[in-house]
Amino acid sequence: MYINKNFNFKGLMEFAGRHLIWLGLWSFIVVFIYKILGIRWVAIPLSAVVIVGTTVAFYIGFKNNQAYDRLWEARKIWGSIVNGSRSFATNIRAYVSNKFRADALPQQELDAIVKKIIYRHIAWIYTLRSQLLAPTAWEHISQSVHIARLTKRRIQNSGLGLLEDDDADHQLTKHLEAAEYQSLVKYSNMATQLIDIQSQQLKQLRDEDLIDDFRHVELQKILNDFYEQQGKTERIKKFPLPRQYGGASLLFVSIFIFLLPFGLVADFDKLGPYASWLAIPVITLIGWLFLVMELVGDYSENPFEGLPNDIPMLSICRTIEIDLKEMIGDTDIPHPVTAKKGVLM
Repeated sequence: MYINKNFNFKGLMEFAGRHLIWLGLWSFIVVFIYKILGIRWVAIPLSAVVIVGTTVAFYIGFKNNQAYDRLWEARKIWGSIVNGSRSFATNIRAYVSNKFRADALPQQELDAIVKKIIYRHIAWIYTLRSQLLAPTAWEHISQSVHIARLTKRRIQNSGLGLLEDDDADHQLTKHLEAAEYQSLVKYSNMATQLIDIQSQQLKQLRDEDLIDDFRHVELQKILNDFYEQQGKTERIKKFPLPRQYGGASLLFVSIFIFLLPFGLVADFDKLGPYASWLAIPVITLIGWLFLVMELVGDYSENPFEGLPNDIPMLSICRTIEIDLKEMIGDTDIPHPVTAKKGVLM
C-alpha cells in the first residue's frame, strides 16, 4: 500500500512511463502518413472519436469502481480480523479460569493454556496471509512473458521484495508446537485447520471445566466469525473481477487509442503548415491518460498479489501479533512493520 500523499514523477514513470514510447511512435506514424505521404483519406471525423472516447471513459469508470470495491472490501475484512483478534484474546484471558473447577490448576498452567491459544491464533493470521499471496491464473504474475517479468521486477523492487523477514514457515514454527506444525503441513488449507484446532481446544477447556457453556459459546462465535472473514478473503482471491469486464476495458481503450490520431491529425493540420506535428505530443498525452486510468483499475482489482498497491497484510498481522503478545505480557514482541520506498506491505 502506497502511503505517500502523492505519486512522485519517478514513481509515475515506473508505473506507466514506458507506454509513452509506443504511444508517441504510433502518433508519429499516423502524422507521417497524413503529412509526408499525403494520404489524407486516413483522417476520420473527430466527432466519431469523441463518441468512442466518452463511451470508453464511462466503461473505465465502471470497471474502476468495481476494482476499488474489491480493494476496499479486502481492507475492511482485514480490519474485522484485527478487531476479532483483540476480542478473542481478551475473552480467552478473561474466561479461562478455575471458577468452575473443583480442583484448581496453578495460575502458571492457565497462563500457558492462554498463551498456546493466542500463539496459535497468531499462526493463523500469518498462514492466511501466506495463502492469499499464492498466485492465481488471472493475476499479473501469471500473464505473458513480458508482463510476468515486469510484475516480478515490481514485486522485488517495491512489493514483497522490500521485506527481509517475510517467512511464513518461520512464523508457524515460532508460534506452534513442533508436533502440531508437523500435523498441519499435509493440509492444503492450513488456516482452516488451525481454526478447527482452536475449536477442539475450546471443547477440551469446556470438558475440563475451565470455561462454562456460555463462555464456550461466546468464544466459538468468534472462531466462526474468523471462518467468515477467511471465506470473504478467499472469495476475493479465488473469484476475479469477471473477465468480460476486465478484458473488454483494455480492448476498448486500445480501440480508442488506435482511432485517436486519425481523428485529431486533420484538425491540427488546419492550424498551420507545421501544426500537424503538434498533434504527436497531444495525442500521446490523451492516449496515456486513458491508459493510466485502465492500469489503475487493472492493478487494484486483485488486492493480494504482493504488489505495492496491495492491502498491507504483513503490517496488519504484525499489529495483531504485537497487541496480543502485549496482552499476555510476552517478552518476544517484534517491531511494527515500517514503510520502505513509500510502500507499506
